[in-house]
Amino acid sequence: MDANGEKTTRVTEIALGEVKDLVGRELGISDWITVSQDMIDRFADATDDHQFIHTDPIRAAAETPYGGTIAHGFLSLSLLSAMNYNCLPTVREQTMAINYGFDKVRFLAPVRSGGRVRGHFTLTEARFRGAGMLAVTYEVSVEVEQESRPALTATWLTIIQFDPKDRPDDA
Repeated sequence: MDANGEKTTRVTEIALGEVKDLVGRELGISDWITVSQDMIDRFADATDDHQFIHTDPIRAAAETPYGGTIAHGFLSLSLLSAMNYNCLPTVREQTMAINYGFDKVRFLAPVRSGGRVRGHFTLTEARFRGAGMLAVTYEVSVEVEQESRPALTATWLTIIQFDPKDRPDDA
């Protein structure tokens, strides 16, 4: 389904030589992910961030404007990996993909416990580096169901590694 709820056909694999032609296009919208209180609590345990706005539903309902607990911003950010695997096409010649980092991340709206989120990925740059690497940049936004503002926006950089013999001649 696309952002308007229309059924779409998801491209699951592309050739290395096709990547540059996709710059400027939204390549994927992930399925919805429910951010449960259990997920928030497990993230709090993993990161040792037990601030009450995340882990104490009664206190968060009484003392915050959110009506209950909210997800950690970094939890929402970390879900980008699952969203990526869910909706972005794989490069056929890829031997490995590496998370290279972020140029910009902004947390714009809370994700309430029980809320659903999904990622929108637009390819903004694809540039060959060395013999066997393609640097890829995505503009990403994480939509919160029934909210007007995204939970976050980010500029995400990844590296696609491939066997140098597979590099397109025109690259």
